[in-house]
Amino acid sequence: MRRDILIFAAATMACAAPALADPGPADWRMPNAEDVLVIDTTRGRVIVELVPEVAPGHVARLKDLARKGTYDGRTFFRVIDRFMAQTGDPEDTGEGGTDLPDLKGEFTFRRAADTALTVAASPWGTEEGFLKSLPVVSQAMSWSEMTADKKVAAWGSYCPGVVGMARDDDPDSANSQFFLMRQPYLSLDKRYTAFGRVISGLEVIRAIKTGEPVAAPQDRMDRVRVLADIPASERPAVRVIDPAGPWFKGEIERLREEKGADFSLCDVNIPVKVQ
Repeated sequence: MRRDILIFAAATMACAAPALADPGPADWRMPNAEDVLVIDTTRGRVIVELVPEVAPGHVARLKDLARKGTYDGRTFFRVIDRFMAQTGDPEDTGEGGTDLPDLKGEFTFRRAADTALTVAASPWGTEEGFLKSLPVVSQAMSWSEMTADKKVAAWGSYCPGVVGMARDDDPDSANSQFFLMRQPYLSLDKRYTAFGRVISGLEVIRAIKTGEPVAAPQDRMDRVRVLADIPASERPAVRVIDPAGPWFKGEIERLREEKGADFSLCDVNIPVKVQ
């Protein structure tokens, strides 16, 4: 069964903005090593932060398959310029999956008042911001007064680097295949489960050979590991900017002033340090 990402509309590339002064020590956070994937590819290393708060079932599945070695050696078989790179098929064709049951779609999640979302903008009764490194769009929290669980609907937004799960026409048909965004493509929001983001190595994803399908694909994931499982002697030290910190909030304000009505979550860079 083919598990593809349907293309709905073209998207434009966000322009880079000049950076502020360097963040200070208090502006950085250490991501949970249990929620970080280290993907060593033929093009270089990619580091992904998984965000179980938005899609716990999908995060658990990727970690499970990574620990089983299912993703080791898998090719990038469908890669579209200005869109995404797809991988994770044990058959490397786009038609396969594992013997595990398919996943129920987690296209949205319930946001509570204490969910650690740093709000960057509030257009038209919604709130847009960042949950860890993931760009998120949400109903305004004020709507929670009218819901039974006192929560509102929220979802990951497909900016560059966001990781989503491939599926076929059945919304509950995702299994093992996933994709990494090369450019923004917001038409995928709420249609495909977004559950993480590339925090280091986006240039690697953008360098992968394109094709639909890729002719004689050579680009592959040599090894995929959970950061917590890597021996301490070779484990990379990863630090990501804290969206709740003053530097990040200042950067958002600067970009909002610069971009005006054109401001987008995809304009916001997420600094990272990897040693």
